[in-house]
Amino acid sequence: MLGAVLFLVLFILIAPPSRALLGQWLAHAALWTSAWAPFSYILLLLLFVAPFVSFLLMRRWPKVPEPENPLARYKNDDVLD
Repeated sequence: MLGAVLFLVLFILIAPPSRALLGQWLAHAALWTSAWAPFSYILLLLLFVAPFVSFLLMRRWPKVPEPENPLARYKNDDVLD
């Protein structure tokens, strides 16, 4: 999947109009970040920290026990009897 995404990004960065559009978006994002300074920094911090918090939640979540097999008690019984 990573290869396909990198291939797509390569073709997006080849064309000059798409590079110009990405540059405009980055410039606009920088202006927005400085205009909404305290709130934008908090939002960027939340966006940066969220994957790490979700990873920690997944690692520390209690293990779900496997359900008991209802046919396990018949495992040693002979089928032909």
